[in-house]
Amino acid sequence: MTQISILGCGWLGLPLAKSLIAKKRYSVNGSTTSENKLSILENAGINPFLVKLESESVSKNINSFLAKSEILIIDIPPKLRGNNDDSSRKGFVEKIQNLIPFIEKSTIKKVLFVSSTAVYGNENELITEDTIPNPETESGKQLLLTEAILLKNKNFETTILRFGGLIGEDRHPVKFLAGKENLENPDAPINLIHQNDCITIIEEIINQSKWNEVFNAVAPFHPSRQEYYTQEAKERNLVLPKFSSKKSNIKKTISSAKIENMLSFQFKLDAY
Repeated sequence: MTQISILGCGWLGLPLAKSLIAKKRYSVNGSTTSENKLSILENAGINPFLVKLESESVSKNINSFLAKSEILIIDIPPKLRGNNDDSSRKGFVEKIQNLIPFIEKSTIKKVLFVSSTAVYGNENELITEDTIPNPETESGKQLLLTEAILLKNKNFETTILRFGGLIGEDRHPVKFLAGKENLENPDAPINLIHQNDCITIIEEIINQSKWNEVFNAVAPFHPSRQEYYTQEAKERNLVLPKFSSKKSNIKKTISSAKIENMLSFQFKLDAY
């Protein structure tokens, strides 16, 4: 049985761990930063660990969390301080840099880093993995720097998984857009991915041993923001969002052709 450590058992990490355990081929060490959540992990069959990454230190039990695992999945978002300065960006990067020596001396041989298509910025083109990243947000800048640090390390193999906007049964951007007015970029295409597809893609990367790769993961479904969110609001009986009449210059469409071809993966489009 293969043991996997998941750093960050949150919105995606927790159901991912449950799905892996259900396959009966994996045991999972899972981390949380909340003591109250340890029992939730344990009740799900996950070996629970309280792990906190700081820019200056790492929790003492990090070695136990990594021990005997072959694969590490890193699924923790950059924590922003509300400003766009270098110290904010370095905080997340330094956390990963502090983690790396512990990975190097552990049994970990493969690392999967959950990143974001935010590393590409808003170029008006079809975006593939060959597109040169140009992040415009602070989060995108942090993630791109972290990707580079992991990819250049020769002590383990790293695959980067760049997800689009995350949606699921309990998470959808239309809930925050409902009733709002003068929303920008009405004709910009959406680039979303459902939680279930996220989990299946990660499992297939592991099953098929697709390491030392960079993948975009966005459903091949790109209606305009106005079309999509208006329809979603109608179906959920929410107040319709109102969009600006000003046309958008953003035409960024993320291609997941590589992941579809290399993994023989099909997105469940009825979930969108």
